[in-house]
Order: sequence, then C-alpha cells, then structure tokens
Amino acid sequence: MAGRGLPMMQPQIILLKEGTDSSQGRGQLLSNINACLAVVDTVRTTLGPRGMDKLIVDDKGEVTISNDGATIMKLLDIVHPAAKTLVDIARSQDAEVGDGTTSVVLLAGELLKEVKGYIEEGVSPHVIIKGYRKAAQLAINKVKEIAVTIDRTDETKFRDLLSKCARTAMSSKLIHSHEDFFTKMVVDAVLKLDQELNEKLIGIKRVPGGAMEDSLLINGVAFKKTFSYAGFEQQPKSFKNPKILSLNVELELKAEKDNAEVRVEDVAEYQAIVDAEWTIIFSKLDAIVNTGAKVVLSKLPIGDLATQYFADRDIFCAGRVPAEDLNRVVNAVGGSTQTTVSDIAEKHLGTCDHFEEKQIGGERFNLFQGCPAAKTCTLILRGGAEQFIAEVERSLHDAIMIVKRCIKNNLIVAGGGATEMEISKYLREHSRTIEGKQQLIISAFARALEVIPRQLCDNAGFDATDILNNLRMKHAQGARWYGVDINNESITDNYDAFVWEPALVKTNAIAAAAEAACLLLSVDETVRNPASEKPQSGPTMPRGGAQRALRGRGRGIPRR
Repeated sequence: MAGRGLPMMQPQIILLKEGTDSSQGRGQLLSNINACLAVVDTVRTTLGPRGMDKLIVDDKGEVTISNDGATIMKLLDIVHPAAKTLVDIARSQDAEVGDGTTSVVLLAGELLKEVKGYIEEGVSPHVIIKGYRKAAQLAINKVKEIAVTIDRTDETKFRDLLSKCARTAMSSKLIHSHEDFFTKMVVDAVLKLDQELNEKLIGIKRVPGGAMEDSLLINGVAFKKTFSYAGFEQQPKSFKNPKILSLNVELELKAEKDNAEVRVEDVAEYQAIVDAEWTIIFSKLDAIVNTGAKVVLSKLPIGDLATQYFADRDIFCAGRVPAEDLNRVVNAVGGSTQTTVSDIAEKHLGTCDHFEEKQIGGERFNLFQGCPAAKTCTLILRGGAEQFIAEVERSLHDAIMIVKRCIKNNLIVAGGGATEMEISKYLREHSRTIEGKQQLIISAFARALEVIPRQLCDNAGFDATDILNNLRMKHAQGARWYGVDINNESITDNYDAFVWEPALVKTNAIAAAAEAACLLLSVDETVRNPASEKPQSGPTMPRGGAQRALRGRGRGIPRR
C-alpha cells in the first residue's frame, strides 16, 4: 500500500488508562466559565447591607444560616474542579483580610462573564490573560493612589475611625441593627491586644439564651467550668488579687493502664509501692500549696484527691483546661505554664484583680478580670438560637479582622461601590490610549468592576441602571467617592457618609479575582482519572493457589 503513494497509517497510541474522561478545547473553557457563573449566582444575593442569608444543610443534617461569602463557599459541596478555584479565593480573602469574601467571588465571576463572548469568537485566552494582568496591576496602583492615610496622632480620632470601619463591616451582617453596641465591643477588644494583634487572643464563647445586648466583653479571660471531681463544691469561688498558678502537670493517682507486672514477695513490699505513689502526689500538692497560689489551673486532669486537698486549704482548682484558654490566661495574668512543681518561684505565678466563678445563662464560667498584663480579652455572645449566635460570631470575626487591618495598614477608601466606580472610570480612560485587542480586554475589566455597585442596587431593590448612570456621571465630574446610598435609594459621597473600608480589602480582592480568572482561562483541558476499583474482600476473595493463578493470568501467564 505504501508503494502506491498512499500515506502510511500511524499506529494508535493510548497514553491514558481506559475510562479516563478527557475534555478539551474551547468547549471545555466555556464549560468551566459556565460552572463558575453558576457558583457566583448562588452567593450573588448575599452582598451588601440588604443581602439575603443562605440556609445550608450539610450531610449530617446540621443547619448553618449565613451571608458570609467564605462560610457559604466552604459549606457548598462543589464537585466541579474549575469552580473549586472560587472557593480557594474566598478562603484566601477571609484569611488575609477577613472581609470582602462575597465581593471577590462576584468579581472573579464577572471577569469571566465579560470575556466569554471573546472566547466564543476565537480570541486567544493568552491575549485576555495578558490584558487582565495589566488591568489588575493598574487597578491596584490606582487604589493605593487614591487611598486616604489615617492620622494616628489623635487617639480619639483614630478610635473613631476604627469604629467607622467596623460599622461598615457589620452593615451587611445579621447584627447591623445592634451595630453601635457591637462596634464599641469590637474596637475595645482589638485595642486590648499587643503589637502583634493576634486575633486568636480574643476568645469568643457562645451562651444560648438571653438578648443580643446581654453579650459581654471580659477584660481578661473567661472559660466554661471544666470537668470537676468530688470536693469541688467546697472550694471558694471568688478571690481578690489571687496568685494564679498555671500547670501542665497531672495531679491524680495513676491508674494501671499498662500491662506492668510487679512481683512482690510479701505484703510489706506491696505496701511500700502504694505508699510511694501517695508520697509522690502529696509532695506535689504540698509544693503547690507552699507557693501561695489561690487558683490552680492545669491542662491535665486534677483528680478527686487533689481537689479535696485544695478545698481543705481554700484553694480553687480546675483541671483539663483547654490549651487555648490556658494560653490566654497566662497572657492576661502573667507568669508562665509550669511542667513541674519542683522549683516554682514567685515570677512563675500570675495575678488579677478579681477571680470568680459566675453563672452566665445556662453555663458556669471562670472569669479573670482586671489582669495587669491583659493582652487578651473574651467576648461572651448571647442570643436566642445556636445558629443565630454562630452567625453573630462570624460577623464579629469579620469586623475584628477589619479593625486589625486598619491598625496595621493605615490606608482607607470609601465603600458602597465608590472605589470600584472610580477604578472603572480610570481603566476605561486608560483603554482609549492603547490600540488593538488589549483595549477591549482592559475595557472588559472596567465593566466587570461595576458588578459591585450594580449588585448592591439589585439586592436592595433599586433601579441599578439609573443609579449606575448617575454614578458614572458623578465620577466623570471628579467626585471620586460617590457610591450607592442604601438608605435613601440614591447616590452619595460615601467618604463623608463614613462608609469606610481598608484599602487592603480592595487591593486583595482585585488581585485574587484577576488571578483566579487568569488561572481558569489558561486551562483548556480537564483530565479526570477513572475511580480505581477496590479489591474484593471477604469470603469471595480466592485464596492460596487460586489467588496466585489469578495474579499470574494478569501478567499473561497461562493457568496450569
């Protein structure tokens, strides 16, 4: 056949295991974009002060009610591999900044939606990626340029500014009706931290029951009463200026957990072993009492013998204290956690103005207040239902992170879509100065930014077209801080209206959304490996010679 001038047929080469699902080309790219848009439509309605909540039920039947973008994205069981990218950017925004998680998902989806038509028309994804990366860099530089620097010299003004940023973060949350109460609580909590501003040192405890405004800010540490042994009720539950000892020592008679074998010849030897065990624990307890400590805390158990021993000497003790709570106690009262009781000095002990065990709702709490080294505090949240309090906790976490970012990065911008409209105007003007396809791509990026004010209007039931036209006109006239006025169904200068956000929220959202869009546009093939078959188990599995014969046939060896 080859001699007659016909081309020789190439042998077919199979690289992938049989059953592998392989999709590629433009169709696959459009499919990925459509999957992302479907995810975006799920969280779209949660944006802004008039955003709606989502009720999510997991496979165990647990219910979560939230409008926090990162929480919703985490709980959605997304199986599409490309759409999972949006989950990652929501989580990164939550970890890095704490707020703007819905915005970043919305923005990434809109960036993909704007270029979907270009992909269908055959424009190379690399042209789009190049344009988007350029536009994102221009946008981030513009945010930094227009951001306002905060003056920290005046403590009162600085605190007022932090309150405004916290209030903006809460405006879209479940607690916006109590934002004055919670704003003061959040700002007080963050300002109690040290220079590192580790938000984990702000403890949050949930106590169902009571009204939201029954919530407390403890200037120190509060944790739930731990497991208690006999004798606990005889201990005093309140002290003024007590010495506090924190331990990582077990104060309990050891149970024979190991298969140890001790051979004894007579009863006296056995008694000596028992006496040694009692001597060890009593020497530990005496050493603790001699330190003068009135409150003894330990990560490990404090047994009934030790509990009764301390009760007889008017000492309060709590064993099995969670590590996180014990670390916060040490940060608040001073001293350090001891792993032995043999050499405890005065410097190892902490103190506070007042310690008490107090009933809060249906729980008993150990409270350490008036701590000299207080670099920590505790929020005790009250509310009607568990789901409700959980959402309050998520809302306060966002506000705490925003206040933290304001202290660390003293650049702020106006919210309510004002910053997005200003950057959109800037990118449109810049796109007119360049030629070729890049002009269209940068212009598409500018249009995508308008999704934030448009969605704010849609969620509030406003006429988005009318308000966006008014905003474009104002920004063209140089009014850079004009955004959506949710309260009056209009537009207003959101800087003067104190709708403020850290500039970091905007720059991080733009960078993450652009990177996610570019990542998805660079994928043109999805290869899904077939699920590996599990080997059979149980009595049906052949054994011995039959099993060896099966293995032999798998390698092409004939069965005998």
